[in-house]
Amino acid sequence: MEGSLIFLSLPAASLLLGWLLDLLLGDPRWLPHPVVGFGKWIALWERLLNRGRHRLLKGATLAVFSILLAYVLGLALIFFLQPYHYLSLVVQAVVVFYCLAGCTLRREVKAVFTALSVSLEAGRRQVGRIVGRDTADLNEQEIRTAALETLAENLSDGVIAPLFYATLLGVPGMLAYKMVNTLDSMIGYRTQRYNLFGRAAARIDDVANFIPARLTALLMTLLGWLYTIGSGRSFLSHCQSVIHNGRKHLSPNAGYPEAALASLLDCQFGGTHTYFGEPCPKPLIGSNPRELTLKDLTFSLRLCLTVELVAVVICCIILK
Repeated sequence: MEGSLIFLSLPAASLLLGWLLDLLLGDPRWLPHPVVGFGKWIALWERLLNRGRHRLLKGATLAVFSILLAYVLGLALIFFLQPYHYLSLVVQAVVVFYCLAGCTLRREVKAVFTALSVSLEAGRRQVGRIVGRDTADLNEQEIRTAALETLAENLSDGVIAPLFYATLLGVPGMLAYKMVNTLDSMIGYRTQRYNLFGRAAARIDDVANFIPARLTALLMTLLGWLYTIGSGRSFLSHCQSVIHNGRKHLSPNAGYPEAALASLLDCQFGGTHTYFGEPCPKPLIGSNPRELTLKDLTFSLRLCLTVELVAVVICCIILK
């Protein structure tokens, strides 16, 4: 039937197929990845522009132009494939697959705990693959904390936000969001080098993630509470904890998913971290500085996968 696959519209079918591909494959290292291309583009212009005067203006221009370019590329893709229904379905599904990072995120976080069981140095090397902070001096608890903080934050950045923008603006919106996220991850730091040049990228990322981060925290809290319904804590109590602790974070968004996971695990995230040799103090999220265990990892991974599944179902229903 024209415009649909079985019972789903083309956007819903491509979204579901792309998510299934990510669930099964993750990001195979032998496949070229468009986000790597985004990164090389940003790195090239950062080297050329992040010097001399007007760094704030030059960084803002790069950010806005790059985001618009990603969106236009997505529009062009949709336009040229429009006459070819099934080819369009496959190509859009592949783009969705590339823009989601759920499987790889869970795999990398699990690998941190596995590496840490081998040695502290192995844990530091592995966690360094998924966090921006310096890892050379982290202890075991700090490594586990960093991994679970990253899991919570990137559930929003790597899964829920791309799904949100795919539902709202289609594949072009998803590509534009990935450019926003890549810009922030590369230049959106409050360090001497990036404070001016990356400021606009960081602010755009803040705006783009405002709703997805809170949706992520809500889904995590609701589904996590259902998992732990016999623990004695109410859903309202978890929500109050998320609101109280989420707003403490230096980021207006990252704190909410982290606060949701900290509340469900009854643990503590945050503290001072080092980025590019510069200490960056972060408020504490949660009140129980207990040791994190493999059981916490198992719960967190199961929760994140469940959140993904529910989010995909909701998006497909909206797009149907």
